[in-house]
Amino acid sequence: MQNQKRTQFEFVVLMAALMSIVALSIDALLPALPMIGDYLSVTNPSENPKLITSIFLGLGFGQLIFGPLSDSFGRKPIVYAGFILFIIASIICVTTKNFEMMLFGRVLQGVGLACPRTMSIAMIRDSYEGDYMAKIISIVVMVFILVPVVAPTLGQFLMNHYNWQFIFTFNLIFGVLVVLWFWIRQPETLKDNYKIPYRLSIFKTGTVQFFRIRAAVIYTLLSGFITGSFMVYLSTSQQIFEKQYGLAKEFPLIFASLAIAVGLATFFNSQLVVKYGMKRIVHLAMWSFITTSLVFILIFNSDNNPSVEILITFFSIQFFTIGFLFGNLRALAMEPMGHIAGIGSALNGFISTVMAVPIANFIGKYVIDSVTPLFVGFLVCGVISMGLFYFNISKTSKSSH
Repeated sequence: MQNQKRTQFEFVVLMAALMSIVALSIDALLPALPMIGDYLSVTNPSENPKLITSIFLGLGFGQLIFGPLSDSFGRKPIVYAGFILFIIASIICVTTKNFEMMLFGRVLQGVGLACPRTMSIAMIRDSYEGDYMAKIISIVVMVFILVPVVAPTLGQFLMNHYNWQFIFTFNLIFGVLVVLWFWIRQPETLKDNYKIPYRLSIFKTGTVQFFRIRAAVIYTLLSGFITGSFMVYLSTSQQIFEKQYGLAKEFPLIFASLAIAVGLATFFNSQLVVKYGMKRIVHLAMWSFITTSLVFILIFNSDNNPSVEILITFFSIQFFTIGFLFGNLRALAMEPMGHIAGIGSALNGFISTVMAVPIANFIGKYVIDSVTPLFVGFLVCGVISMGLFYFNISKTSKSSH
């Protein structure tokens, strides 16, 4: 029994480490955005956040390619293929002096990193199911969320003591260590009877199966709206705290404290989800998400920003709420897709990410001198998500009668 517990612990930490390569590649770069923009002769600073959103675009498309392939060839070979692509993309990012080529490199990084991100979810689905699967995903996400706590500070340190290019080098070193650990210790999780013989048609047949599962589609759309609203914060946080509030030095610490709010929520979720169930927790969390946004807009509807203490308080409540949504929405979408976990995880990630990028870019354009547009975006995304949630509940109750 002790050996079994230790094996499960190592599995959870390893899955989190795989996903952490993604988080580190995104968040460690945040403090370096102005310096990279200057190096690449970017005249409009509002273009710099594209270095963040572009990697998400690659993550979305990469999942769509590699998820179905993993249902045929297994999870482990796909992780290796993705990491090789990540190495090539990182070299492009470090050596280029052109902003468009840097964006291409970031998209390519995202395509490569889609493999460990998608495969970690697929391997969890291969190994667990139901509310217990949600518990495991919550623990993985909690460990994964700890990376943004230290990533901006780490990025600032590397930038100050070396240069911004070394941030990419450090990410590569970390990735190599994780993939070596994965190669040595993690067995293949895809059962032989679930392997689908490779044909080009598996992309079509798997997609058709996915779209026939109403709950999977709806919870994927919910993930897209929630991820999109959170991505607005992620891509504009440096601009908000450094430009609007003049807190460049304090930014890594503020970013870390808000990431802790998400981490705490995912920890509580891992303790509560088996007892109360995913749907009940998602329902309450979404009402909290909407209410927090509405209260902020009603109180601070002018162009004047609140004090930084008040803003951080509202952000903390909002991100604590999001911590209850991320893992549960993913688990609810994956629950009916055990037979197509690879392409199911891929489509879930692809649709939610490709939805999130334009949402983030659109709302982000308005976050210039005020943070209120960000909370308006939270509110709109929350209301639409709640409508979809109730629609699914009503359809489920009708079909059960």
